[in-house]
Amino acid sequence: MKVLLIEDDATASEYLKKALSESGHVVDAVDDGLQGLNRAMQNDYDALIVDRMLPSLDGLSAIETLRKAGRDTPVLIVSALGDVDERVRGLRSGGDDYLVKPYAFAELLARLEVLVQRGGRAGAPTETQLRVADLEIDLLKRSVQRGGNPIDLKPREFQLLEYLMRHAGRVVTRTMILESVWDYHFDPQTNVIDVHISRLRQKIDKGFERPLIRTVRGAGYSLREQS
Repeated sequence: MKVLLIEDDATASEYLKKALSESGHVVDAVDDGLQGLNRAMQNDYDALIVDRMLPSLDGLSAIETLRKAGRDTPVLIVSALGDVDERVRGLRSGGDDYLVKPYAFAELLARLEVLVQRGGRAGAPTETQLRVADLEIDLLKRSVQRGGNPIDLKPREFQLLEYLMRHAGRVVTRTMILESVWDYHFDPQTNVIDVHISRLRQKIDKGFERPLIRTVRGAGYSLREQS
């Protein structure tokens, strides 16, 4: 699951990002409402976690703008404002669920998974399974199989494979992978991508006649069905 977290409380943001990442999810985090809106408009996410009170643009205004633009990404609102009227305001603004602070991470994660499974808003199904050739990934069950045979992946390997499959047929650069899978906005000057790609190949392609993961020399990597 790829999540955009819009939260200006640095401590809460860092905690949530770490917890979601350890649960095997990809997280982009911003601390500004306008920046969050722009991210949500320009990228595809499985779900958004939006705080009510944000700098530049408050959470409800960001959600309303998102909905008016036709974006139906499931939104979980988190806020310290917990009375009934505030929860109703949040839902009427376009939020799909409302969680009052303080909350347990297990509950937040469960609510997110339910939103994604249901497709968030009515009439807006969310893709929970990806398939390329005979390779399949189930984003909710966190399972992978090829040719009907289950493949055991570590959380970071799963994130990398999910990213490659979401961009199947296209070349993704090392910079794109570092930013989206590792959340590095700089080159760490390590071979971490090469190591994980090599591990994925051992698990995904080894023993199959047609490999799916390709190295595009001088550009990056591509996951595609070989002709």
